[in-house]
Amino acid sequence: MKVEIKIDSGYTEPLAVINTAEITEEVSEAVKRLKESSETGSQIITGFSDDRAEILTPAEIFRIYSENQKVLAVTDKGVFRLRMRLYQLEEKLSGQSFVRISNSEIINLKKTANFDLSFVGTIQVRMKNGESTFVSRRYVSEIKKILGV
Repeated sequence: MKVEIKIDSGYTEPLAVINTAEITEEVSEAVKRLKESSETGSQIITGFSDDRAEILTPAEIFRIYSENQKVLAVTDKGVFRLRMRLYQLEEKLSGQSFVRISNSEIINLKKTANFDLSFVGTIQVRMKNGESTFVSRRYVSEIKKILGV
């Protein structure tokens, strides 16, 4: 797919035009991503720490996990409590670099340092912030498929 950007001060907001001979899977995916990014709430997540709310973007989140019936997001700025359920966040972040690694955790693949496959039956994930977590046995085959292993 070719991409062309034209700068015109006459536009007050971006306008995307797709010229194509037919609707293909690639075109449909591009339309879907453009619609998702233009929806106001789709790219932000509100995190709570103490008595303040902070806007989190998916790009800054390392992992999201549930613990003691709370959903938490880990970022460089700290750990934030989220008011959404894990499955809702998984849906909201689908199509991005997030993947579920257990019933209680979602990770950002762009924030992973490496995957240690030496463990039998599971995979250890090391995040770029130094934290480690594990892929549960149930999700090992899906992660291996994503990694091409």
